[in-house]
Amino acid sequence: MSEIRPVAAKVWPAALRTTVQVRLPDERIFEGAVGTPLADFVRAADPAPAIPLVAALVNGKLRELSHQVESDCCVAPVSITTSDGLRIYQRALSFLLVAAAHELFPEAQVIIDHSLTLGGLYCEVRNRPPLTAREVRLLEERMREIAQADEPILRCRIPIDEARAIFERQGYDDKVRLLRFRQKDYLPVYKLRGLYDYFYGYMVPSTGYLNRFGLSLCPPGLILLFPRREAPMALPILREYPRLAGVFREYQEWLDLLHVGDVGGLNEAIESKRMREVILVAEALHAQRIAEIAREIAWRHEQTRIVLIAGPSSSGKTTLAKRLAIQLIANGVRPLALAIDDYFVDREQTPKDEDGKYDFECLQAVDLELLNQQLAELLAGKRVRLPHYDFASGRRTWGAEVAISSDQVILAEGIHGLNPGLLPSLSAERVYRVYVSALTQLNIDHHNRVPTTDTRLLRRIVRDAQYRGYSAQATISRWDAVTCGERRNIFPFQETADAMFNSALVYELAVLKPLAEPLLAQIEPGTMEYAEARRLLSFLEWIRPWSDESVPDNSLLREFVGGSSLREFVL
Repeated sequence: MSEIRPVAAKVWPAALRTTVQVRLPDERIFEGAVGTPLADFVRAADPAPAIPLVAALVNGKLRELSHQVESDCCVAPVSITTSDGLRIYQRALSFLLVAAAHELFPEAQVIIDHSLTLGGLYCEVRNRPPLTAREVRLLEERMREIAQADEPILRCRIPIDEARAIFERQGYDDKVRLLRFRQKDYLPVYKLRGLYDYFYGYMVPSTGYLNRFGLSLCPPGLILLFPRREAPMALPILREYPRLAGVFREYQEWLDLLHVGDVGGLNEAIESKRMREVILVAEALHAQRIAEIAREIAWRHEQTRIVLIAGPSSSGKTTLAKRLAIQLIANGVRPLALAIDDYFVDREQTPKDEDGKYDFECLQAVDLELLNQQLAELLAGKRVRLPHYDFASGRRTWGAEVAISSDQVILAEGIHGLNPGLLPSLSAERVYRVYVSALTQLNIDHHNRVPTTDTRLLRRIVRDAQYRGYSAQATISRWDAVTCGERRNIFPFQETADAMFNSALVYELAVLKPLAEPLLAQIEPGTMEYAEARRLLSFLEWIRPWSDESVPDNSLLREFVGGSSLREFVL
């Protein structure tokens, strides 16, 4: 006969609870009825936040503020100073713009096209003449009226057939085409003032959260302005970026040439067995642009003796430098390769940031005096002994002696290549600056823009796993610091470039998808990186996969997926 143990004194029967408790990062606890929306808890904790709060992490998972709390949990509010928060704010602003335009100009089709440097989205309105300055003002006024009315933005989950019928009625042919490739039998959609739309990612619960935005005419379209993470209470100053705008026009021409306007078009190319053609033409357009840059450098090389290549992380700088070098040789100009990173000062001399950590990305981390001295000597025909920076020890060593002849140019790559403070003593005609980045992206549909930083992040996740042994979680954990440095050290100078190279390939998401998805799926729930992984996986769901077998071995994409024939090519 088994022994009957008494119930522990600290445990007793209890009635079913009708309330839940929320614990905040500062250890405060708030209680409310089961099913209370997150927004109510966040508002109770901070009735008048200095910076807009647009979502929350619930036990480490990103949730909308409309999410109903069903059990006790830990909650960390998310503001627009975070990448997730700002994306939610931008997404809701885009829906507000679409809804307001639908009411004022029912025949119009709004295209959320691409981002602008440091705070803005370029949009176009089709199916009617371009908007006038007066119409843009009216559109902004209607957006403000809807925002002030604090209209609810409702999320609902509907069957695919019903979603298709709704989008057909609303004239959203892009979404109808996209839904052909939906693997699930339902679709989460949002509703605002009777208008339905699909957005991958979360929204704010109502338009009252959207109180900082602006519209500006930018023929043939307009610019939707929103705060930046670094300055969440103000709108950025609108600046013109003519070189960047030229890249976007060129890319649109490429998309038209390939008959691939969005992810739905890419999926159709895969389904119709046109993918090999798309890859070959996209690669030919890259080769054509690199050849154009090389010809211009060769034409100027008697005056221009230094070529600087700069761009953000995972933009393809290494492959571009090698392919450009090959094209220069084909034009009779032999480059001498320099790495600006080899001119780092010894680690203990590196400036520190506001957190007391070494700031390896600031300009002063480079020994500017030595760099400028050696470049001057090389241009004067002298021999110099090049430095080599040992990253393991954090100290400089010395390499080979080199000199250049009159038919050579110096080809140098580094994040500060566009910064005028790098080579202040050299006149403009002596230096040719090339900016490289994945400057454009294939959007999911007219209203769902894929940020170009997402393409670079996916490239880096795949590359880091392939060559560096890093997990996707490790790569994502470093990404915010990487992009912060880019916004400070690279993006402000991009318009100073003599040439821009758009390293984006229209087909690359289809190739990256089967390589990135298993890596992202390994990230465990409850981590800060999990929410980012889920976001990336959510948009990759829309893309049909394609093997990298048909990617040329000298493609820029090979730098990330492996198999590059240029990997062993050394100048």
